[in-house]
Amino acid sequence: MYRQGKGKTPRRHGPKKATNTDKDPVGVCCRIRPLGAEDEECCVEMISSSTIQLHAPDGLKANRNGEFKEMQYSFKKVFGIKTTQMELFEEVAKPLIEDLIHCKNGLLFTYGVTGSGKTFTMTGSPGEGGLLPRSLDMVFNSIGPFQAKRYVFKPDEKNGMEVQNQVDALLERQKRDSQPTPILKTPSSRHRPDPEFADMISSEEACKSENVDEDCCYSVFVSYIEIYNNYIYDLLEDTPYDPIRPKWLGGGTPVRNNEFIPPQSKILREDQNHNMYVAGCTEVEVKSTEEAFEVFWKGQKKRRIANTELNRESSRSHSVFTIKLAQAPLDADGDHILQDKSQVNVSQLCLVDLAGSERTSRTRAEGSRLREAGNINQSLMTLRTCMEVLRENQMYGTNKMVPYRDSKITHLFKNYFDGEGKVRMIVCVNPKADDYEETILVMRFAEMTQEVEVARPVDRPICFLAAGRRHRNQAFRDELSRRLDDRGGPTYSVDDPVLLNQLIESLPVLPPCELVDPADDQTLPRLIEVLETRLRIRQMMTEQFNKTANTLKSMLQQFDGQLSAKDTFLHDQQSKLGEKDRVIVSQKTEIERLEKKSKTLEYKIDILQKTTDVYEQDKRSLQQELETREQRLLRELSEKKRMEQRMQGMVTDARHKWEKECERRVNAKQLEMQNKLWVKDEKLKQLKAIVTESSSNSGGGCAAERPERPSRERDRNMPQKRSASPSPIPTALPVHPMHRRSHSAGGEKWVDHKPACNLDLDTVMQPIIPNAIKVSTPNEKALSKCNMYVLRHQELASDGEIETKLIKGNVFKTRAGGQAVQFTDIETLRQECAAGPSRKRRSGSAEGPVQQEDVENRPPVAGTSLSYIHQKRRKP
Repeated sequence: MYRQGKGKTPRRHGPKKATNTDKDPVGVCCRIRPLGAEDEECCVEMISSSTIQLHAPDGLKANRNGEFKEMQYSFKKVFGIKTTQMELFEEVAKPLIEDLIHCKNGLLFTYGVTGSGKTFTMTGSPGEGGLLPRSLDMVFNSIGPFQAKRYVFKPDEKNGMEVQNQVDALLERQKRDSQPTPILKTPSSRHRPDPEFADMISSEEACKSENVDEDCCYSVFVSYIEIYNNYIYDLLEDTPYDPIRPKWLGGGTPVRNNEFIPPQSKILREDQNHNMYVAGCTEVEVKSTEEAFEVFWKGQKKRRIANTELNRESSRSHSVFTIKLAQAPLDADGDHILQDKSQVNVSQLCLVDLAGSERTSRTRAEGSRLREAGNINQSLMTLRTCMEVLRENQMYGTNKMVPYRDSKITHLFKNYFDGEGKVRMIVCVNPKADDYEETILVMRFAEMTQEVEVARPVDRPICFLAAGRRHRNQAFRDELSRRLDDRGGPTYSVDDPVLLNQLIESLPVLPPCELVDPADDQTLPRLIEVLETRLRIRQMMTEQFNKTANTLKSMLQQFDGQLSAKDTFLHDQQSKLGEKDRVIVSQKTEIERLEKKSKTLEYKIDILQKTTDVYEQDKRSLQQELETREQRLLRELSEKKRMEQRMQGMVTDARHKWEKECERRVNAKQLEMQNKLWVKDEKLKQLKAIVTESSSNSGGGCAAERPERPSRERDRNMPQKRSASPSPIPTALPVHPMHRRSHSAGGEKWVDHKPACNLDLDTVMQPIIPNAIKVSTPNEKALSKCNMYVLRHQELASDGEIETKLIKGNVFKTRAGGQAVQFTDIETLRQECAAGPSRKRRSGSAEGPVQQEDVENRPPVAGTSLSYIHQKRRKP
């Protein structure tokens, strides 16, 4: 769901920034790392302060058929190999620190191939501090005189800050200091910082912001997390350990009794202003740059790094160091912090050191290293995808969903890309030839990222009180102290000559004491009077001093009594406080247990909800599929019924048709058989007549009478009797096998397929085919040598005679490399009687005309010759 306007930084209430339409592009800078050796081939050249050019290495050009192609890429700023850390900080990070002090968020991350100098750019080394230590140093140099005391600001565990009064903050400090083993005690500024960070920044390179609101109190909180295998881990959280024999694995992972204790992964949540934050992340309040260094180095020692083929200390996770600045205005008197939570502003700067993209073929990663590389590349690919979708939505006006949730790193910083603060990226490039192809991909991503625009945050006043409250309060205190000093006067010792001179000057002046005349009676009385006056003044001063001393003594005694009473009261309150602390600890333990149980139940509910959704979706899909199948089944049933009715009609029509055809064929066959029977009877009668005539001639008898042909009516009435076998051929004139030249005899080469059969093929004339390969079963070898094919087929005709068919075809090759035959012609050979009894009506016969019989159906008789009928049928 789209929310109308995004919220500001946590604890910054008021109108949303949806009315702001100004946008700024993502600032992308490029930094070129120096080559490891002078003789290495360089493929990156800095053309100007904003443009670089990539040259393809020699080996790669040879593999591409000698093609030479140079590509140029432009950035907001390009830093060469001679750029110092200070120059980079002045250009990139210093504006973000200015915005941080003025209640604006910022995101700065380094991107590049593994071994391109990202960690050095972010962290630095002794003597060459990176962006992170310089940013911390500038923050504390700017707000140093205006920092609040410890525990005045307190995180509320919901990505916000609470304000405590001075008494609660004092009690909190005493409670934390009195803990024997604190969970995570804020580091003390009196401790000596880590040697690796002691000389990172020189005093000459210290930066300071001049536009700091002096009417506010500030406090700095830092947190340090890493995203490893798409899980979030707190690097500042104290992991459990074995107090007897503590052992540690790589990356700060403890082992207790040879048992691996995995660190607890954190989850992302959304606060009331719709900003993402890491729930349960440790936030440490720091008061100086040294303290912040100590906290950072504590987490840096736990970060996961590994040795690969390309980098000796390769980062295996994305690290996020967050500087959170809480500020609240002073009250109208300028003495204490305004106790109004709505007036507390929290701004943060996230410094992200992304793990480098790498190819496993070059790093030769295996096992866990391979899985780490896969997760790193997947998260970076998700970052590229989010940038591409944002760019497409802004350039073409589309409304595609940006896949922030596909990776933890993009889900955590989605508010920045939606307009929560400035986004800056430093692309680190290693110019050596081996990284050329990976560098091209990095350049394409950086070029595309520059086209993404982020909404500009709106400036908001902190409060509506008069300015200069702190200065007026300080001036009032100085004047009060001066007046008190003037009224009471400084305290001096009794032997101090200044005090004696003041005391002498306060007494009456002594008259002249010189006696010139013994009869002088005025000088001594005047002297006695002055001395008596001085004595009275001295007595009065003594009485006043004693009175004041007694009053002061009584006041001191009263104060001592009150102090003892207060000590007793404090002791009672401390005992009560201890009891309450124990109750609070037990309640916190119970709350933690209930929170864990609640998280577990939420996780189970989430899983059950997802499972229910999956089942509901499957149920809906199955119901839809069932309805579809039911509809299709009904259609098929109706179609089947229509088809059955149609087929029944077609079967009925075909039955009637074939019944008529069968009846017609039976009638024709009966007529044919009757004709054949009549022909045989006629032959027998003729033969009988010949035999009778020859016997009569020999005996001198009369000529035989000509037999009478039976009528058709008698043939129909007489039962038909015939043998199943054809009449035998008389052997008076034997049939000699003859051969003839086939019509297919030509210049082609034939495959003569003569299959084995029960008939004797030498009883009839056979064709002679030259250039033929005779086979009983065709095979691929014989077919590959010829281009024509013939198949001999013989069968008994319906009249008992032998019929020969020559089935011909063309041989051609198939696509699969085999042989195939396409039949084109059929040649039929039949034998017939060359001379036989006449079918014409004999002279003097009383019978009617006789139906002519087909020559090819006539059986051979003695004295007949053989001839063949050639029939051709061409197939399409």
